[in-house]
Amino acid sequence: MSPEIHYEIILYWSRDDEAFVAEVPELAGCAADGATYGEALANVEVVIREWIETAGELGRPIPAPRGRLMFA
Repeated sequence: MSPEIHYEIILYWSRDDEAFVAEVPELAGCAADGATYGEALANVEVVIREWIETAGELGRPIPAPRGRLMFA
């Protein structure tokens, strides 16, 4: 079973990409897109897990989730 996602996710419609975009501000460069809101959310959850796994393999720090941020 995969760990729960506790990072803030910002999800919005991008006219330029013609897709929903999901960004994770606490994890540099961590983002995904999808044709629907649900697809973008599912995709970014996969990318979050991959980001954490890769950072761990490379010995890079993995930030602890801080909860609600004030980016929006």
